[in-house]
Amino acid sequence: MAETSSPADSGEVDWPERLAERAASARHPLLKQFYETGCVMPDTPLANVPLLALDFETTGLEASQHGIVSVGLVPFTLAGIRCSEARHWIVKPRLPLEQTSVTIHGITHSDVAQAPDLETILPELLELMAGRIVVVHFKAIERPFLDGALKERLGEGITFPVIDTLAIEAHLHPERNPGLLARMMGRKPVSIRLADSRTRYRLPHYSPHHALTDAIACAELLQAQIQHHFDPHVAVGDLWL
Repeated sequence: MAETSSPADSGEVDWPERLAERAASARHPLLKQFYETGCVMPDTPLANVPLLALDFETTGLEASQHGIVSVGLVPFTLAGIRCSEARHWIVKPRLPLEQTSVTIHGITHSDVAQAPDLETILPELLELMAGRIVVVHFKAIERPFLDGALKERLGEGITFPVIDTLAIEAHLHPERNPGLLARMMGRKPVSIRLADSRTRYRLPHYSPHHALTDAIACAELLQAQIQHHFDPHVAVGDLWL
């Protein structure tokens, strides 16, 4: 049965208009070209929308204090994932690696020593993102980290619509953190982390914290969420943030 309510924020953004405004004001050629490509209209059925699952591994969780160390992406639609067009890069952050992040994603100082700066992959990255709706798991990472990285390198940031599979899970499980009484009665919390969310849909287990693997995992999760809880013809504007 399709959900009748929307996981999107209450203050919905008119993304075609927002991107058109940015196209008019952007100074850097890469960003101007990205914005001029635009995006689908909000009433477009999700089944007809070109999507791009995107994941970053970073040196930490604060975009203002940490940097990107790897990028993984894969184009897809609800009908299929185009693994032959997937991309994965390790990039050298301008801020030093922290041991806690190395422990999580396994990317070491020697891995990034000869890696290119993010700026060198921006033309291909932005070309792949252009015209597609980006899909992430936890929107507080990819959009703000890329925005900060571009401000540092190009002198201006970036914005773009995203569909957040974590936000969809949060929408589907509004009472995921039971109170003390409910826990005493045996009710357990519901995790909306990527791996735990995939388990609920009986998707296979993948090793976490590899940018490309996590991007593919996110794409599969969105496909499962739509199949189980929504109609494939749900308007993309009901899901993007």
